[in-house]
Amino acid sequence: MKIESSNKVISMFNFSSLTDIVMLLLIFFLLSSQFVMQTGVKVKLPGAKNNEQAQPTNFSVTITDQNKIYVGAEEASLATLSAKLSSARSANLNENLTIRADKSVKIDLIIKVIDAAKGIGVDKFTIQTEKISF
Repeated sequence: MKIESSNKVISMFNFSSLTDIVMLLLIFFLLSSQFVMQTGVKVKLPGAKNNEQAQPTNFSVTITDQNKIYVGAEEASLATLSAKLSSARSANLNENLTIRADKSVKIDLIIKVIDAAKGIGVDKFTIQTEKISF
């Protein structure tokens, strides 16, 4: 019995394994791009028809429906807000303060947060909204 070894060069490349890897990477990036980094504080954002997707940043203030204020993930009061904003600003290169306020929050509290931020020299603000269709 004679066993032949085949040491022939394969003239065609099989793309099926490469295609599987590319499809898996495509699915991974499509699924992971849907996640937006947000702080752990849950708020119902007000809706807007024409909004832009804000870039996630650590220089943000969140105001909950119970009127609790968070700088990043740290809770703050109106008295300590300026100091916490100042330390968050020095730790972050972004000069734009993102305000995430629940839609039930009164505008008076948002104005107080903006006033405290202006007191430490912040001039750019973004109020985050949720995209809705009318």
